[in-house]
Amino acid sequence: MNKIAAIGCGVVAMVVLGVLAIAALVGISGYNRLVSQSQTVDKQWAQVQTDYQRRADLIPNLVATVSGAANFEKSTLVEITEARASVGQVKLSAGNAPTDAKQLADFEKAQGQLSTALSRLLVVSERYPDLKANKNFGELQVQIEGTENRITVARRDFNEAVSAYNTNVKSFPTVIYAAWFGFKEKPYFASSAGSDVAPKVNFDFSKPAPTKP
Repeated sequence: MNKIAAIGCGVVAMVVLGVLAIAALVGISGYNRLVSQSQTVDKQWAQVQTDYQRRADLIPNLVATVSGAANFEKSTLVEITEARASVGQVKLSAGNAPTDAKQLADFEKAQGQLSTALSRLLVVSERYPDLKANKNFGELQVQIEGTENRITVARRDFNEAVSAYNTNVKSFPTVIYAAWFGFKEKPYFASSAGSDVAPKVNFDFSKPAPTKP
């Protein structure tokens, strides 16, 4: 009986060791996948930051060019200048995606205000035909259109990367150990109506410029 019991214990021990080995392999594989997905999120976040910064860098030249138009509305220039300054006040790491939903919301709000101010400035610019002949203005128009498209794509790619990462964090068996290693859900960019379509910047110079009363 003792010999049989010993054999039984040995079998049980081997089964336990086998289960532990499989669990360890699954855990290592899951951990490595989390690391890879987290890095992908950070990479996409860096691209988002790059595209937003590119837009911000275009604005001073745009303001300088538009302000040269006769009687251009100064309040519009002040609005976009202040909106650009408010964006600079929201400090987020360029290399690491935010983990605080409020921080991302504040960042998105500031960028949204800048988008609104930029759109308003461009709409107002349509009323000044003299800008049509300005080569620098035309080049800036093309660059802004391209940048808005890049921002739209970058935000979408970021949200997709976060979705894949968050799904893994919440899935079994990863959910068991993800928090132990510091892997937590990451926030998305909020979706809004029309957010999947980059704003179009069109200039209709058929409209007359405002005249002095």
